[in-house]
Amino acid sequence: MTRRIPIAMAVAATISALLAGPALAQSGGAVYRVPVTGVIELGMAPYIERAVAEAAMAGAVMLVLDMDTPGGRVDAAERISDALTDAPIPVYTLVNRRAFSAGALIALSTDRIYMRPGSVIGAATPVDGTGQKAPEKIVSAMRSEMRALAEAAGLDPAVAAAMVDEDVAIEGVVEAGKLLTLTTTEAVDIGYAVEVADLADLLETLGYAGTPVVTLETNWAERVVRFFSNPVVAPFLLTLGFLGLITEIKTPSFGMAGAAGLISLSLFFGSHMIVGLAGLEDLLIFGLGVILVGVEVFLIPGFGLFGLLGGIGIVGGLYLSMLGGLPTSPDFARAGLVLSTTIMLIAVSAWVIIRTLPRSARLAKSGIFLLQRTDRSLGYESAESRVDLVGTVGKAITDLRPSGTALFGDERIDVVSESEWITEGTPVRVVRAEGYRHVVRSAQDEKAAPNPA
Repeated sequence: MTRRIPIAMAVAATISALLAGPALAQSGGAVYRVPVTGVIELGMAPYIERAVAEAAMAGAVMLVLDMDTPGGRVDAAERISDALTDAPIPVYTLVNRRAFSAGALIALSTDRIYMRPGSVIGAATPVDGTGQKAPEKIVSAMRSEMRALAEAAGLDPAVAAAMVDEDVAIEGVVEAGKLLTLTTTEAVDIGYAVEVADLADLLETLGYAGTPVVTLETNWAERVVRFFSNPVVAPFLLTLGFLGLITEIKTPSFGMAGAAGLISLSLFFGSHMIVGLAGLEDLLIFGLGVILVGVEVFLIPGFGLFGLLGGIGIVGGLYLSMLGGLPTSPDFARAGLVLSTTIMLIAVSAWVIIRTLPRSARLAKSGIFLLQRTDRSLGYESAESRVDLVGTVGKAITDLRPSGTALFGDERIDVVSESEWITEGTPVRVVRAEGYRHVVRSAQDEKAAPNPA
């Protein structure tokens, strides 16, 4: 399943074009050059989509992909391929050294392939993270897509299929059991490419010698999206998001912690949706999980079915949002690593917060935490110790069973009988004072006792 958000990208491209209005107006009739270098990853797809939209809005005569790539993600290449085949202006590829794997798929999506001397194109078999050939289902999809692109461009589809599947043999080109990779000369000989010395030679070949060339680089927004969707950054966003929301639940009103949590989760899901890793269904699963956990916390006492289902929804939504449309073994492993790292960071952060926040002077002044322990072993008591009452005789004004109240002069004191129950009106003597606890015994018994002398 390929996840795309063309409407969102079209809007983003339109905004970018409007913000750069004067520059685009001056570059009308220019050639737009788009560097396609390094590994093809999902963050490159929004960049290519924006480049196509901006070039079309500026009235460019053509778009040239200056390509040198070892390949990359198939789902990213498919998304780029869709943007190129739907482009309203001519798009050409200049293979500037290498167009392997996903790069070959992208090159076939353009109107014509041009290659510098010494360049290569092909080796498009999908592989997993260990370098092994992907399952036949993925290989078949890639093979068919390459054939379809070749047919649309008027090229031999068998050649495109041979770049994906080593079982395809073409007489005089490649034998069975070997994957097809074409050099510049070989690609020219079979009509798959045109040899040019460089970009200037390409423009001269097409009749646009001397035409201004505008190079489109990634803008700050695309760099920010790539940064926040990076597997290294994602665990910190999730940790900050969950800690903020948990803190907010424990406070009486919505504040900075909740805002920081919502912003962090929005950056996580927003960046992953823009690059194509996450889909709306993943966000809905996550949201449903949060709602179920909320029902468990606020409406249903204890932790039961709603809490369990909510936890599964939260974890499942996060996991799916990091897989993309055609996940491979490394994608599953990467998503699991991000989740486990997030759980570990949340646990460590919670432990640090519990250990450090109680020592905060600012929080102590607010009354949230005490800076000192008030244990009895440290000399703290919950009431003033009345040792001055020891030996004083008063009268029980309630029954002591064993606790009650006695009157000592004009002062009412909470007391507790040393052993027996004492009825109201009985004279009592304080024998011990232990903080708020004043132990008494009946003074009548003392009077009734014989004089030892």
